[in-house]
Amino acid sequence: MSGKSNNDTYTGVLPVFKERGWTSNDVVAKLRGILRMKRIGHTGTLDPEVTGVLPVCLGRATRIAGFLTDTDKTYRCVMRLGLMTDTEDMTGKVTKTSDASYLTEADIIDAVMSFVGEYDQIPPMYSAKKINGRKLYELAREGIEIERKPSHVCIRSISDLEIPSDEGERRAFFTVECSKGTYIRSLCRDIGEKLGCGACMESLSRIKACGLSEEQCITLAKAEEIVHSGGDIGDFILPIDHFYADCEKMEVSGVLDKYVRNGNKFAAKNAIDGRYRIYLEDGTFAALYDIKDGEARPCRMFLS
Repeated sequence: MSGKSNNDTYTGVLPVFKERGWTSNDVVAKLRGILRMKRIGHTGTLDPEVTGVLPVCLGRATRIAGFLTDTDKTYRCVMRLGLMTDTEDMTGKVTKTSDASYLTEADIIDAVMSFVGEYDQIPPMYSAKKINGRKLYELAREGIEIERKPSHVCIRSISDLEIPSDEGERRAFFTVECSKGTYIRSLCRDIGEKLGCGACMESLSRIKACGLSEEQCITLAKAEEIVHSGGDIGDFILPIDHFYADCEKMEVSGVLDKYVRNGNKFAAKNAIDGRYRIYLEDGTFAALYDIKDGEARPCRMFLS
């Protein structure tokens, strides 16, 4: 069930198209005002200049924010070759320029595609990653640069690679699917380093996150228009169980309904081992349970 819950707030995930200039926290703050509710959280920070898919968790769905944040993401990126900045994108101070005109299309393709797979990536100084309790960008703004440990990331695929040849400035356009914790800015930096000319990220849009695409998203302006005109924003909200469709479904009734409502384990002798979506007698999605050796134990509850 999505839309309004019994306490007159919304529960579910609202796919928002984040526009340029907004932080992820700005989006949450704006939605709190539009929907008049406090229990809202986003599923991963997007830089202000980055546009695209930002799933926002409402009500009880805030419990799955961490789960959604850990999923793969897909981006459309424009990389500028021969330009390096302290932020690794176009918002920062230029630290070095170099000639990239000598690079052939084959050179650039080989370098870009060589990053498909797993690699250890050093996060940028201008990032929200915390070290010793402080965000890196806070240190960077104070002029402090510290050694960062690399994070193990995975570039699942790079596709739709385009390298225009009719421009004075060399650019590469590509779509990248990657694991959580991947910085596309840093990927551009590393590609530039491999090419020997340096590079930075010129623009970025997240075109898919948590299995949701841009086509499923709604802008903040549209959300505000719907609510103020008396429309039903619930039509755009996805229920929590949408994100667990790969788990088997189990319906309970009678005494088992009571067990689940109280978060208790119960016997499930005829069930195959695995994770299940548990629904109550009235059809409410209540919890995720893990079943092993005929016993069902609660994994995550969604009733309050």
